[in-house]
Amino acid sequence: MSDTPPTPSKTELRIAALARRSALGEATRDAAARALAAHPFPLPIAPGTIVAGYSPIRSEIDPVPLMQALAAHGARLALPVIIARDEPLMFRVWKPDSALVAGSLGILEPPPEAPQLIPDILLVPLAAFDRAGHRIGYGAGHYDRTFAQLRAIKPFTAIGLAFDTQEIEAIPMQPHDVALDFVLTETRMIDFRSI
Repeated sequence: MSDTPPTPSKTELRIAALARRSALGEATRDAAARALAAHPFPLPIAPGTIVAGYSPIRSEIDPVPLMQALAAHGARLALPVIIARDEPLMFRVWKPDSALVAGSLGILEPPPEAPQLIPDILLVPLAAFDRAGHRIGYGAGHYDRTFAQLRAIKPFTAIGLAFDTQEIEAIPMQPHDVALDFVLTETRMIDFRSI
C-alpha cells in the first residue's frame, strides 16, 4: 500500500478553489477587480484591438474595470454569447453603456442584433489555475471549444482573470485542455508563453 495521498480530481480541485473564491467578501472582490485593472496590461493595445471579456457570475473577479481601461486605450469590446451546450462561444460587440439581455443560462450577454466580433484578446474566467498556465473552468467546455475554434481562424491571446487565492499547485490535464498565455490577478501578472 502506498502512503502517497491520491491526486485530487478536477472536480475536487474546482470545488475547493470556488469555495476559497466565494469566501472573499464583496468589498475584497471589488477592490481586487480595481487593482487588477490598475496594473500595466501585458500587451500593447492598438486602436481597434478586439478584447472579449465576460459577464461575471457568482464570485468571479469582475473584468469590467479592466475592459473599461482597455477601451480608453482604443480597444473594441465584446462579450460572449452561449449558442448551445456543446458549441464554442460567439462574441458580440459590447460597450459599457450597452443594455444586456439574459442568455440561455441566465448570464447577461449582448442582444442578438449586436454585431459579431472575433477577439484578438480573450479575457477568461476560471475556477483555478496553476503555474503552467492550465485552468479549470466550470466543466462545460465552452472555452476549450472556443480556443480551438479561434486558433483555427487567427492568432489570439488568452488571459485568465483570477484572484490570487485561485492558484493551485497542479491541474491534471486532458488532451483537449489548452493552456492560457497569461493570468492576471489583483497582485501580479504571470506570463506562461515561454513555459
